[in-house]
Amino acid sequence: QVQLVESGGGLVQAGDSLRVYCAASGRTSSIYAMAWFRQAPGKEREFVAATTWSNGVTDYADSAKGRFTVSRDIAKSTMYLHMNNLKPKDTAVYYCAAAVNNATNLRGGLVDYWGKGALVTVSS
Repeated sequence: QVQLVESGGGLVQAGDSLRVYCAASGRTSSIYAMAWFRQAPGKEREFVAATTWSNGVTDYADSAKGRFTVSRDIAKSTMYLHMNNLKPKDTAVYYCAAAVNNATNLRGGLVDYWGKGALVTVSS
């Protein structure tokens, strides 16, 4: 079992930066990749960014490229999402997810564990 806990969400203004965190615990040695998803009010959950756990290979949704950076600290079992130049359309609950052993459809949300989410609100 892997447990995921997000933190770092909050209320910011358009143009601000914010970093959200995902702390993993339990059988972290089984993690193959971790990802961020988000769900805006009234919309479906969507893929934002991902990183492989062992070697840090990253992947981004088009909406995140150039503004968001995903990274991880293996020693701290923590994944980060640093968000720059935030826009009101980035307002959403940001979820952390983990895939163990492999990631056949990470972008599609085929993961093994989910966190409970962290709310990010961007005001105009």
